[in-house]
Amino acid sequence: MLEPLYTAAEMRAAEEAYPGYPDTIPELMERAGRSVAETVLRDFAEARRITVVCGGGSNGGDGRVAARHLEQAGRDVRVVDAKAGEAELGEPELIVDALFGTGFAGEPREPAARLIERINAAGVPVVAVDVPSGVDSSTGEVAGAAVEATATVTFHGEKVGLRVTPGGYRAGRVTTVDIGLAPLETRHARVTEAILGLVPRRRAHDTKYTAGSLLVVGGSRGMTGAAALAARAAFRADAGYVTVAAPQESLPVLETLVLEAVKRPLGEVLDAAGRARSLALGPGLGRSDERRALVRRLLEGTDLPAVVDADALFGLEPFARSGPTVLTPHSGELARLLGVEAAWVDAHRLEALARAVERFRCVVLLKGAGTLVGAPGHGALVCDGAPRLATAGTGDVLTGIVGAFLAKGMDARLAAAAAASAHTAAAVAAGPGSGLVASDVVEALPRVLERAL
Repeated sequence: MLEPLYTAAEMRAAEEAYPGYPDTIPELMERAGRSVAETVLRDFAEARRITVVCGGGSNGGDGRVAARHLEQAGRDVRVVDAKAGEAELGEPELIVDALFGTGFAGEPREPAARLIERINAAGVPVVAVDVPSGVDSSTGEVAGAAVEATATVTFHGEKVGLRVTPGGYRAGRVTTVDIGLAPLETRHARVTEAILGLVPRRRAHDTKYTAGSLLVVGGSRGMTGAAALAARAAFRADAGYVTVAAPQESLPVLETLVLEAVKRPLGEVLDAAGRARSLALGPGLGRSDERRALVRRLLEGTDLPAVVDADALFGLEPFARSGPTVLTPHSGELARLLGVEAAWVDAHRLEALARAVERFRCVVLLKGAGTLVGAPGHGALVCDGAPRLATAGTGDVLTGIVGAFLAKGMDARLAAAAAASAHTAAAVAAGPGSGLVASDVVEALPRVLERAL
């Protein structure tokens, strides 16, 4: 359900806890380097000429051990000693990147940066040792040149930087190998689909209200689809009762889009909230001052669990409320909330998440490749993503899922992580090929939840 993701400091602590450390460093290095060689021989068996680029630290030591085992296996191996100033890669069929390890942070200096660029330009598969050189293993940040790995062999446990983007984009296919270290509790964790086992299922005595009653607030003219997608997703995520509160002129359209939902005009939203167990604010709501005031009134005037997305995030300021709250911005929306550029958020996703949690004192789900979930007093939960979700309306679907899980009484942090997991799994389950639309994700949700039983 939650798998550990290690920072550099946590990996150092795991190594130092190994019996006999530091005298046993060569033993650990031998296991690590051998595992790299075994991975290369198994997954890239056709590669006969291999260049191993080694730095001066323990990562370089792992690379030298790998080079020895590859040579013993009959491969033509060239070792490039970067610390000694060597830079000639030869004509390899594969490169092993053992330049920088988990202790690296910041921007590679010359001549290392130039060597990384040569590795990327070689046009052959690259296997990174522990973490691609140039990636901050503790944050996923990439401050300068970084190796674009085809595959990464990482030791003991996955590193934060292999899952959090932009570093995660550089890792390729990640293989985790055991080198004999004991497990260690980590601040951050990766969410697996097993988290869906926590979603409450209907009991024999449940009614449509106790199974999860959600109020969706949105659906202005021209954006009724957003509210409809959120409502339909909530139903498919097993909510028992969904109401959509929308402007009066939108109600006839919503009547045709979501047959099962109850429709109420926005003027009756507070009355509608009295029957709900959670709120989903924002899908197609609009950004007028009146709408912003409505969002604030619902947040501060009720203690219902709430998910806040899309237009409800526009101009949002910190609020005071006792009910659990989940904000679900993408990088552009979070940038506006923090007063920074979207590019900065994309480059510093963990830090941006932490700033948002500190400012709003609630759960924040930062959408994107490798969705992040943060909460006061907790590290980040990193969720798998799917490129297929980069299409209009899928954010509204996610809002509906979060709202449904909150209506079922789930802890807000786990509800957000479970919703992100269900969202991705449904996109994959919707079938192969191009042309996925948000409605496809909605219809796949029951299959994803059913297999979690």
